[in-house]
Amino acid sequence: MQREKKKTIITKHAKHQGDTGSAQVQIAILTERINELTEHLKIHKKDVHSRRGLLAMVGKRRKLLNYVKNKNVEGYQEIIKTLELRK
Repeated sequence: MQREKKKTIITKHAKHQGDTGSAQVQIAILTERINELTEHLKIHKKDVHSRRGLLAMVGKRRKLLNYVKNKNVEGYQEIIKTLELRK
């Protein structure tokens, strides 16, 4: 992921100035990495090591989404809508 792209994701989903580690920011960054890796795996179907990393990232994002859902339902709905995770 490019540095500029990561900065734009952080500024878009940050709660306040300097927020780089909140759950919403982590979910957004993970979603971007998951999308990039999914495109990679469409081309390289036999890349098992990257597929394992993808599954780990999906699991981590799922845990973060559950955390946000338990703490802040409105924030959960907002992040789901902005990242288009559930259709």
